[in-house]
Amino acid sequence: MFRLDNKFLEDLGLGDLPEEQKKAFLQHIYSELEMRVGEKLTEGMNDAMLDEFGSFVDKNVEKMKEWFAAKLPDYANSEDFQALQQKTPAADEATLLSEFGAMKWLQINRPDYPQVVAATLEELKKEIAANREKILAK
Repeated sequence: MFRLDNKFLEDLGLGDLPEEQKKAFLQHIYSELEMRVGEKLTEGMNDAMLDEFGSFVDKNVEKMKEWFAAKLPDYANSEDFQALQQKTPAADEATLLSEFGAMKWLQINRPDYPQVVAATLEELKKEIAANREKILAK
């Protein structure tokens, strides 16, 4: 697992950015990573798969419950789900189902998800490192 934090920026030679810029830049990196990973993961998916995953993104409780009933009917008793509940006690049902369902959907349909994230992050890090001077000059 990776962390987008001050150490991440230091490793890229950007530790001298002002604090306010660090926070904004880390958010930009996260958004860019999320977009690029999403693009790579959707390559080759048919419309049904996109719609199915979209129900988790959109927090469509009815559709999520249908998916769980068909794919993981005993999800509420799983250690993973219970751990998520304990980790996020204030989360509502839609958020819990969305987070847990998206993770499980990816495990089933895109078991290469961790490798896609890691490879995409490495690409992004190379781009950032190549533009370090421009970034620091802003």
